[in-house]
Amino acid sequence: CHMTIEPSTFLAVPTLEELNLSYNNIMTVPALPKSLISLSLSHTNILMLDSASLAGLHALRFLFMDGNCYYKNPCRQALEVAPGALLGLGNLTHLSLKYNNLTVVPRNLPSSLEYLLLSYNRIVKLAPEDLANLTALRVLDVGGNCRRCDHAPNPCMECPRHFPQLHPNTFSHLSRLEGLVLKDSSLSWLNASWFRGLGNLRVLDLSENFLYKCITKTKAFQGLTQLRKLNLSFNYQKRVSFAHLSLAPSFGSLVALKELDMHGIFFRSLDETTLRPLARLPMLQTLRLQMNFINQAQLGIFRAFPGLRYVDLSDNRISGASELTATMGEADGGEKVWLQPGDLAPAPVDTPSSEDFKPNCSTLNFTLDLSRNNLVTVQPEMFAQLSHLQCLRLSHNCISQAVNGSQFLPLTGLQVLDLSHNKLDLYHEHSFTELPRLEALDLSYNSQPFGMQGVGHNFSFVAHLRTLRHLSLAHNNIHSQVSQQLCSTSLRALDFSGNALGHMWAEGDLYLHFFQGLSGLIWLDLSQNRLHTLLPQTLRNLPKSLQVLRLRDNYLAYFKWWSLHFLPKLEVLDLAGNQLKALTNGSLPAGTRLRRLDVSCNSISFVAPGFFSKAKELRELNLSTNALKTVDHSWFGPLASALQILDVSANPLHCACGAAFMDFLLEVQAAVPGLPSRVKCGSPGQLQGLSIFAQDLRLCLDEALSWDCFALSLLAVALGLGVPMLHHLCGWDLWYCFHLCLAWLPWRGRQSGRGEDALPYDAFVVFDKTQSAVADWVYNELRGQLEECRGRWALRLCLEERDWLPGKTLFENLWASVYGSRKTLFVLAHTDRVSGLLRASFLLAQQRLLEDRKDVVVLVILSPDGRRSRYVRLRQRLCRQSVLLWPHQPSGQRSFWAQLGMALTRDNHHFYNRNFCQGPTAE
Repeated sequence: CHMTIEPSTFLAVPTLEELNLSYNNIMTVPALPKSLISLSLSHTNILMLDSASLAGLHALRFLFMDGNCYYKNPCRQALEVAPGALLGLGNLTHLSLKYNNLTVVPRNLPSSLEYLLLSYNRIVKLAPEDLANLTALRVLDVGGNCRRCDHAPNPCMECPRHFPQLHPNTFSHLSRLEGLVLKDSSLSWLNASWFRGLGNLRVLDLSENFLYKCITKTKAFQGLTQLRKLNLSFNYQKRVSFAHLSLAPSFGSLVALKELDMHGIFFRSLDETTLRPLARLPMLQTLRLQMNFINQAQLGIFRAFPGLRYVDLSDNRISGASELTATMGEADGGEKVWLQPGDLAPAPVDTPSSEDFKPNCSTLNFTLDLSRNNLVTVQPEMFAQLSHLQCLRLSHNCISQAVNGSQFLPLTGLQVLDLSHNKLDLYHEHSFTELPRLEALDLSYNSQPFGMQGVGHNFSFVAHLRTLRHLSLAHNNIHSQVSQQLCSTSLRALDFSGNALGHMWAEGDLYLHFFQGLSGLIWLDLSQNRLHTLLPQTLRNLPKSLQVLRLRDNYLAYFKWWSLHFLPKLEVLDLAGNQLKALTNGSLPAGTRLRRLDVSCNSISFVAPGFFSKAKELRELNLSTNALKTVDHSWFGPLASALQILDVSANPLHCACGAAFMDFLLEVQAAVPGLPSRVKCGSPGQLQGLSIFAQDLRLCLDEALSWDCFALSLLAVALGLGVPMLHHLCGWDLWYCFHLCLAWLPWRGRQSGRGEDALPYDAFVVFDKTQSAVADWVYNELRGQLEECRGRWALRLCLEERDWLPGKTLFENLWASVYGSRKTLFVLAHTDRVSGLLRASFLLAQQRLLEDRKDVVVLVILSPDGRRSRYVRLRQRLCRQSVLLWPHQPSGQRSFWAQLGMALTRDNHHFYNRNFCQGPTAE
């Protein structure tokens, strides 16, 4: 599409200071106010700048015009900047003209420029006059103008032969220059005169060139005494890796150098001759040597570097201790190995790690990164003379040995050890005990040994690590045959996510005290442990010192909130990503120190009133990504005003007129992140996915009043028409039917039948007293529901231990109970072994059927297995309402009691299936 801007659109805003017109298909610069300080015209169709385009913008300091002519925004010509077009911008300090197909540097640029970015154009020739008068320039980027296309991640045009051409004095007059970018410029040599006069240069980027030979001989760095950062990455020879590399002596002149990037140069050995000139640099802190195909490395050479803090040797092919001899050699003097195209593929992306769990190595004095190499075993000889090493990363290797306390003997000062993504065997009791100062140990993603059937694993080494504070055993699929308890007095944080703790806790009490021995534990992560339930006794056996507990991404469908009092110091509880349906089962207990609660990404649709009100310390609550239709003030009580964060985004809120949550969210709006944009409606349909403020309140009506008025008017019309008509046509018939139905009501029938022939009991309850669960159900559930909870419709039950008369024989009491009750109720846990009183009562009930032609049997079966009996199945077929099954879901119990009341108050004759029989009738 094409944007049209009226001539005076921006002139109407005379105080405008910043304007971004990027990614609009405008073709000319519109009229702009003189107050403008920052202007962005990137990714537009503006291909011409002259003196009139930006006339009068004397206050302009920042001008960005990137990407107006390149492969993503193609054009048939290059951006044309007329000579002197920008000369009138006397305060311009930042000018960016990247990706514009420029072939020359624009002439007569303002002398006030401090930042000039001309990268990825087609400027293949630079001379002093191209940068004339730019004496204030601090950063110059001319990289990517003459590219090496074998390493290009996007469409690339090969650099012409014998180019680029840089005049020896191109930069000599830029005495204030601090940053120079010459990356991806096809440079194969460095002229020392290019850097003459650049005494203030701090950053030099020479990456992605052809300097693999030059860096072994050049003298170009001798005058760069203020250089802090030098990037030489990917200066490799096509398809070749060298046996040796020796840096030129001129590197020793970079006395202020702090960071050197040499990854992607491709040399196979690292010894003391490789980096010898760098050993004299007192300020060198960071050395990057990754992706060089190094297979032999003498790690002890870093002992000679006085200020070195970080060495990156990741993504190489180091397989063990090096036995190299000190061999002098140039980059092109040793044996060459021709590389296949697959060897230059990018390194795999890291999987999520525990960087947020373990201490940051950047604060330590010396870190060595050997991750993603070919290490199979670790030998002490590898780390000789590295006693000052404090952080060692060995992740993503193939280490499969059993660590026994001898692998890291020289590393007496090591504090952080990363062994994640390996195949370590944790069997020895003294593993890692040779590291007396170890504080953080990452053993995550070592799952292969734990998946071996029948092999035990020993965690007793944790108790011997007296200074260990952080331990990760995450994502190891730990589920059985491990130590029954972790013990440590120093451990403060434990990451146990990604295991099978649900399976371990299901093994009775075997692993119930697994974490109890961590007396000082503060931070515990039990995410992704396949937990379906979390019993109170489980929380009771967690360390009392716990302050942070993470239970994310499990299968918890409910949580006993009162059990939080077992963790008196808990401040953070994370239950995100579970299957909670409602926040009920009581409330957060009083006295809890909980400050942050995260229950996001569940299926919560209901919160009990006052659920959060007792947690006086609660300040951060995350309820996002649930099924809430409202947010009620009653959930929080007085706590609402103290909340600092209340996240309710991604919930299907019901944005009805007069919704109460609107007023509440406005009261606490300072605590609700993204209230105008992230809190959206889920219903009604026309507002779904829109902000809760998208509703036009002027169109709201009182829906309740409208429905009430409609119902009343409809009822009045129906009665006004129906009553006279029915009275005129069939008044006598309606009167007769009314009284007939009244006579059929159960309570009316019972009242009329209670005369001289009325029986003393409604039901005689028969059950097996030896089964405690059945007896408990009868006395507490059945009796309470039928005798106490039905009010004036309460039933009279006959119970053996309560209503039988002492002194009478068992048979006399049994006969009186069966014949003195309207129904005989059998409560059965099973139907395969019926004997004793149950059998005798059933025979008497059958005798009564033969004598009085009355079926008085009602069966209540508590176990699902009881329905397998042939008699039960036959009775269900003939008289279904006389066989009742106790429901397993609490939601079905109310229906069960209603059906049981009907079965005990009505004659079974009415329940028989007329398709099979007529049913017994009394004569």
